[in-house]
Amino acid sequence: MGLPDLLVKLYELPALGPEQARLTRAGIKLRPPLAFEKRAVVDWVNREFGGEWASECEVAFTKQPVGCIIAVQNRKIIGFACYDVTCKGFFGPMGVTADARGQGVGRALLLAGLHGLAAMGYAYAIIGGAGPVAFYQKTVGAIEIEGSEPGIYRDRLVASDPT
Repeated sequence: MGLPDLLVKLYELPALGPEQARLTRAGIKLRPPLAFEKRAVVDWVNREFGGEWASECEVAFTKQPVGCIIAVQNRKIIGFACYDVTCKGFFGPMGVTADARGQGVGRALLLAGLHGLAAMGYAYAIIGGAGPVAFYQKTVGAIEIEGSEPGIYRDRLVASDPT
């Protein structure tokens, strides 16, 4: 069983400012990575979440501005979110390290990425193959797109053993 795609109205998003302020008080900063940080960010995503998400993150660096937001604490990445990389208007992937979860980092990354899509002129965003559906529904009012499983992910390549 696949995961559904979700639709989000970008013209009804919660404000990002209060989330950023709360994270700042906790010593966490959201920001787009700089071009020279590409290898560090992509390598981190690969270690934490695997090669598929790292590949999508790499695409984010081909955009200007970069289609990625990172959460940084004590000069270390603790979370990331990409947008407009897998498909036009898509949000994701997004991930937060296990020890940083529960602090609202994911919520802030989600909002930052969706606000980024809105700034690009999109009225709606799609969260493809959304894992924590209830989180997206509660945070941004996402609705499930009927019949979207497995969506664009239906013909995924299977990694072959190089040996």
